[in-house]
Amino acid sequence: MTRILGIDPGLLHTGWAVIDTAGSSRKYVASGVILPKTSGTLPERLAIIFREVSKLIDTFSPDVCSIEITFVNKNPRTTLILGHARAAAIVAVSTRDIPIYEYEPNKIKKALTGAGHADKDAIDKMVKILLPAANPKTADEADAIAIALAHANMSALERFIK
Repeated sequence: MTRILGIDPGLLHTGWAVIDTAGSSRKYVASGVILPKTSGTLPERLAIIFREVSKLIDTFSPDVCSIEITFVNKNPRTTLILGHARAAAIVAVSTRDIPIYEYEPNKIKKALTGAGHADKDAIDKMVKILLPAANPKTADEADAIAIALAHANMSALERFIK
């Protein structure tokens, strides 16, 4: 069995999900959203993300972590800030020597639906099919579940190919 921590990084909302996988079996464990106070400074908000991801690791003991890769947005400042949030989560995971797998959004979509440009509805449907026990309350939480599932699917495919 492999326990996967999926992270959808963001400065306002960092979605997270934990799933267990063994072969083609997938089991939902938990998910949620880290919500740094919007009134906090950038360093304070990054520290919250770091501490909360560290607590998740202490609580759930993941074997691996999968995280979405940030792409350049229209606003360079937004991209930079999102990169900071992503880095805070990555440092929390990497200081525990947990392998990190990074995936572009289109690869996550393809791993779940077979189409790299699938819409949100198609991804949500696949999450419900693959993990009926998951009931995400926010888009960030749903994205984190999808990121964890994508890693489970891609690592299973890699093992099959080998």
